[in-house]
Amino acid sequence: MNPSERIDQLIASIEDWRGETLASLRETILAADKAVIEEWKWMGSPVWSCDGMIAVANAHKGKVKMTFMHGAQLEDPDGLFNAGLDGGKWRAIDLHEGDAINKRALKALVRTAIAYNRAHLKKNAPARRGTKAEKGA
Repeated sequence: MNPSERIDQLIASIEDWRGETLASLRETILAADKAVIEEWKWMGSPVWSCDGMIAVANAHKGKVKMTFMHGAQLEDPDGLFNAGLDGGKWRAIDLHEGDAINKRALKALVRTAIAYNRAHLKKNAPARRGTKAEKGA
């Protein structure tokens, strides 16, 4: 099963508001940039990446938490970050039942994270190896 299918399965298994919230976060993240990919890490966490990790999201008891890997380095003009504010690297958005998601602001924040990754992480990433099909094999 690929990561996107695992995320589909996770969302479907959460039968309350948290599943709907996670699905909405996912939709907004994927809409931010066509280069965003989905990954499945840490034995059950949906992760979104683009030239490095952007964020991980999980449903917890009473909330959905979306943690941005380099959140402390990102401008957050709309004040979405409301957790992990004292940390030196990560910042998170905790959503509770009834909280509205500012999709415009979240999409902008994801784009800011992608720009950060491209400026700071991409040059340090190992060279991508082409598949046999890409090499003409």
